[in-house]
Amino acid sequence: MAYDADVIVIGAGLAGLVAAAEVADAGHKVILLDQEPEASLGGQAHWSFGGLFLVNSPEQRRLRVRDSHELAWQDWLGTAGFDRREDHWPRRWAEAYVDFAAGEKRSWLRGQGIRFFPAVGWAERGGYDAVGHGNSVPRFHVTWGTGPGVVAPFERRVRQAAERGLVDLRFRHRVSGLARSGGTVDTVTGEVLADDTARRGVASNREVVGAFELRAQAVIVTSGGIGGNPELVRAAWPQRLGPPPERMLSGVPAHVDGLMLGIAERAGARLINRDRMWHYTEGITNWDPIWARHGIRILPGPSSLWLDATGQRLPVPLFPGFDTLGTLAHIRGTGHDHTWFVLTQRIVEKEFALSGSEQNPDLTGKSVRQVLGRARSGAPAPVQAFLERGADFVVEHELGALVRGMNAVAGEKLIEESALRRQIEARDREIGNKFTKDLQITAVRGARGYLGDRLIRIAAPHRLLDPKAGPLIAVRLHLLTRKTLGGLETDLSGRVLTEGGEPLPGVYAAGEAAGFGGGGMHGYRSLEGTFLGGCLFSGREAGRAAAKAI
Repeated sequence: MAYDADVIVIGAGLAGLVAAAEVADAGHKVILLDQEPEASLGGQAHWSFGGLFLVNSPEQRRLRVRDSHELAWQDWLGTAGFDRREDHWPRRWAEAYVDFAAGEKRSWLRGQGIRFFPAVGWAERGGYDAVGHGNSVPRFHVTWGTGPGVVAPFERRVRQAAERGLVDLRFRHRVSGLARSGGTVDTVTGEVLADDTARRGVASNREVVGAFELRAQAVIVTSGGIGGNPELVRAAWPQRLGPPPERMLSGVPAHVDGLMLGIAERAGARLINRDRMWHYTEGITNWDPIWARHGIRILPGPSSLWLDATGQRLPVPLFPGFDTLGTLAHIRGTGHDHTWFVLTQRIVEKEFALSGSEQNPDLTGKSVRQVLGRARSGAPAPVQAFLERGADFVVEHELGALVRGMNAVAGEKLIEESALRRQIEARDREIGNKFTKDLQITAVRGARGYLGDRLIRIAAPHRLLDPKAGPLIAVRLHLLTRKTLGGLETDLSGRVLTEGGEPLPGVYAAGEAAGFGGGGMHGYRSLEGTFLGGCLFSGREAGRAAAKAI
C-alpha cells in the first residue's frame, strides 16, 4: 500500500506549523490536518499576548536585569516541583528547554524575523524563598506583533512549502483513529466536515460529509489540550486545588477539546500528568465575545487589593501576578468561584493590561505611535471599553456605592462596607511612610526598583481612598480555563512512548498535546512565557526527528 505523504501532522496550531515547516525544509512531503476552517490556522497562539521566556537576553541587560542559566534553572525547578516517577522525561525536556531559552532561542527566532518589545515583563513573581516558585527576575519578552507575530514566520514557511508541493493543507479533517500496519502506526482515519466560513474562534459546524484514510511513515500529534472542554477539565481536576468550580470562563474556543489525546492513548500512547493544569484566576467576561463563555485575562500589576468573594484580603503572598496556582487553590477553598480586585483609576491606567492579541491592537499591529500613546493619561482603549461595558466592572467615587455595586454584580450581599473600609483604611495608613508591615506594599516598592516596572507598569504607591487617585474601581474575577500541563509522554526526540516506556512506532507529539515536551515539562506550575516557547521548541524537535527517521 502506497504512502500519501512522508509525514502527517495532526493539528495546525503553532507546534504543528513548526513541525510541518521543519519536515518540509528537509525535503519531505507533509499532510497537515485540522478540524477547523482555514481561518483558524495557527490555533491558540494567534490569540496570545506573544510572551516568550528568554534568559540573559540583550533586552534584559539593557534594563539592568542580571540573569543566568543557573538562576533560570533554579527558578524552573522550584516552580515545577518534579516529584513523580513519570517526571523523568518532563525534567529532561525542562533542562533542554532552559538550555534553549538561555542559548540559541533568541537568535533562532530573530532568524525567523521575530522581534521583541524592549520592555521585559515580570510574570509569576513567586513571593516565597529563593528555591520556591516564581521568576527571580523579569523574563517575559513580548513579541512585536503579539501572537500573530509569532505565528507569521512559520505560517509563511508552511505556505511556501505548499507552493513547492511539499505541504498539503487539509482543513475540516477531524481525526478519529490511528492504526498500524507492519507494526508501525502509519494510518490516520477520520471524518471530513462540511465547509464553514466561520471566522477564527467562532464555533464551526460539525456536519460530516465524508471520511478519509491517509498513510505516512510518521505521524506527529500537535492537537493541543483540553482547555475548551469543561467536562474534561473537571474530570482531571486535582484534589490539591480544591473542588472543581461550578462556573468557569474559557480562555480558548470549544474546538480545543482534547479528544485527540484519547485517540492517541487508545492507539497505545501513554498519557501522563493529566491532573496538572494551568488556569487563571483573573478572568473577566468578554463584553464582545467570540466563542462561548469567552473570558479575557487581566495581566495585573501588583497594587490592586485582592479580596475573596466575601471581601477578605487574600493571604500573603497571593498578590496580583505572584502565584497563579497558589491563588487558585486558595480561592477554591473559600466556597466561591469568584474574587475581587479593588483599585483606583490611577492604578488601572498604569497596571491593567489585557492578555490577547485582539486586546492589544497597538502591539499586534506593530504601531509605534499607538504604543507610545500608552504613556498618556487615561486607561488604554481596550481597558476603557471594559470599564464602560464590562459586566464585571463597578466604578464609583464613594466606597459605599462601590460595595453596593459589587453586591449587585454578585447577586447577593456578601460584602459589608464597614469591614471592607477597615481593611482599606488600615492598608492606606501603611502608605504614609517608607516603613510598613504590609508585605504587598513592600512588594510594590520592591518591584518599582525595576526600571521597566517603574516606567510603564506599576503605579506609585498611594492611598486607595485618596479622591485625587479616583474614582474607585472593583472588578469581579472569574476562573479562566487555559492550558493543559500534562500530555503524551515523549522522549527528547518527540517520540511518543507506551506504558512500557518504549517508543510507539511512527508516532511523535509536540506542543500542548505533549505537555509542551515530555508529557509535562512545566511540572505543577509555569514560569509564564513558556507555552508558546514550548510549542516552538517541541515542534521543532519533533519535526526534525521525524524527518531524520524517514
